[in-house]
Amino acid sequence: MPNSNSPIVRWMQRHAAVCLCIVVAALLLSGCHRAEEVRFHRFEHLLFDTPADQLPAQLKAHADEFNSELIVLSPDEPEFIEMTHEFVSDPVMRDIYHITDSLYHDLSDIERQLGRALARAYKLCPKMHHVERFYTMVTGDFDNYGFRVFSNCGDLCVCLDQYALGAMEKYQYFGMPTYLVRTFSRNNIVPDCMCALAGLYSASPDGDLTLLDHAIADGKKLYFIEKTMPGIADTVLLRYTADQLKWMESNVKNVWGWMIQNKALYSTDIHTYQNLLGEAPHTNAFGNESAPRTAAYIGWQIVRAYMRKTGASMQELFDETDSQKILTASAWRP
Repeated sequence: MPNSNSPIVRWMQRHAAVCLCIVVAALLLSGCHRAEEVRFHRFEHLLFDTPADQLPAQLKAHADEFNSELIVLSPDEPEFIEMTHEFVSDPVMRDIYHITDSLYHDLSDIERQLGRALARAYKLCPKMHHVERFYTMVTGDFDNYGFRVFSNCGDLCVCLDQYALGAMEKYQYFGMPTYLVRTFSRNNIVPDCMCALAGLYSASPDGDLTLLDHAIADGKKLYFIEKTMPGIADTVLLRYTADQLKWMESNVKNVWGWMIQNKALYSTDIHTYQNLLGEAPHTNAFGNESAPRTAAYIGWQIVRAYMRKTGASMQELFDETDSQKILTASAWRP
């Protein structure tokens, strides 16, 4: 037994709290897994920062860097060069680029956050193909906001100007409603990346999809984001305001009851029930104060309950195409 009067023992007694913190920190760090390395290749920088007379040569010089199915690059074709020159010379497009770059010139925080999320994703889904290259671009195509992030498993691309819309008030947000503009912010980039990947790996049922199928599909994506980005705020995950989240949590039983009463759950007439799934300021059936995407919230709760009840892996969840089986096994009721 060590001598209680020894200098080492006396030092340890005086600094017991410090020693405990060191031990706890070491244990926490030992349980962490290493983040994936993420570095975005900035296609918009190449296009908009290159002088017009040097653009053909620079596009050829960077052909290997931007050799992806996600990017159309034909520097040897005169028509492509002409169209590209017109695109980058357009005054509005150049303004869009400068506004976007003023907000997103430095993406190091997003790269780190995405790297941590991907590390968790690969651990949860060992079959998931590792994303090899990451790109950003500026397109000016705000009508296709649903494709602000797209991927082909090996590569992933972010349309950064979509996430700068909030700074484009002088263009009246290019006709985009403010309820959508609010959801295109820096905080949404990494969740949107993870959502795009979840969509690639989540199997879909055959035939006409029911409202339940759509709700479960959205629920799987939300669950995947939740697990790969622990600590993400529900308002960011769901793209809700604080009031919308409060309404949804208070009215989930009423929403579920409405779906059952109106026999919507197994309907394949999605046009009738699109407002329960799509982007909107609210859900029409529940009034102007309600939350949007109410079916997605329901699907998320069902999936969460299913995973707790069954102990299924993320891969098993993605592979399961029987939405009724997921609902039954979840035993979920609001």
